[in-house]
Amino acid sequence: MIKRVDTLSKRIVFCWKVGVKMDDRKNMDWFLKYLRSERHYSEDTVQAYQNDLTEFLKFLNETSKDHTSLIKIDSFDVESYLTGLYDKKYARNSIAQKVSALRSFYGFLIKNEVIKNNPFEYVHLKNQNRRLPRFFYPTEMQALFSAAKKGERKLAFRNSAILEVFYSTGIRVSEGVTIQLKDIDLENQLILVTGKGRKQRYVPFGEPAKRAVESYLKESREPLMTKYHQKHDYLFVNHFGKPLTSRGIEYILNGIIKQSSLTTNIHPHMLRHTFATEMLNNGADMRSVQELLGHSSLSTTQIYTHVTKSHLMNDYQKYFPRNNQSLKPKK
Repeated sequence: MIKRVDTLSKRIVFCWKVGVKMDDRKNMDWFLKYLRSERHYSEDTVQAYQNDLTEFLKFLNETSKDHTSLIKIDSFDVESYLTGLYDKKYARNSIAQKVSALRSFYGFLIKNEVIKNNPFEYVHLKNQNRRLPRFFYPTEMQALFSAAKKGERKLAFRNSAILEVFYSTGIRVSEGVTIQLKDIDLENQLILVTGKGRKQRYVPFGEPAKRAVESYLKESREPLMTKYHQKHDYLFVNHFGKPLTSRGIEYILNGIIKQSSLTTNIHPHMLRHTFATEMLNNGADMRSVQELLGHSSLSTTQIYTHVTKSHLMNDYQKYFPRNNQSLKPKK
């Protein structure tokens, strides 16, 4: 690592590779293209990276008097940026996400010999208790299923299928929009899901989801495709027969939530939380749930164990000899 210390201000200044004239926009476009073509990130993820980079560049333009380039920043710029985020009351997870995006960007530039070192490499955020995921209770799920059946007939079939599939599989919204007809095996009740980094996994689904999808294909998807002369293989379609986007599915799920009259602060991703919670609460193996959710790290899955405490306590009371008279050795 190469760095220079200004003896007057004790300011650490990062030294970038000499002779590189690519402007910020070209570097950003280069990086985003890499995320799409080589890392196979979804457009939603790429857009999130672009937003974080653009926001940081805007910050430099507004606060730096000496320079505004992404490849000419120093430790003071990084510190000022983070301080500004904290002052604006950004959640720690949001700040961590922005830092991760910027660290990846500068890591990419290092790999391609544009710069010498990463200004975000040694940024460490203060530890904070991780927010536990909120999930739907059985009574809330029943309210959602009832709400999904309301409205115009064709769309009600579709909405019910979307709710059943997301609830019974735990897939992400970004994964649901990529499902094509060839990916779903109704006979064996399996879906081939393409997750982050284009990693594929098979996810099973139950009989209720199967019935909902079969009804949707016959009563909703086929008529809409025919009416609007659409030809494609994507499973979920909008009211014009075109493939649904992530925002489209989120809009539909939010509509179901609103129609259900549930008053708590809830969101579509809670279906994924509910799937994981119910699997673990009913005795599923942690590794199996990790595989079904497509988590690369087991630690990500372990956050759901908070709701299994009652289940674990019951097992403890039942199987630990000191608490169970029937298991104690007889004298």
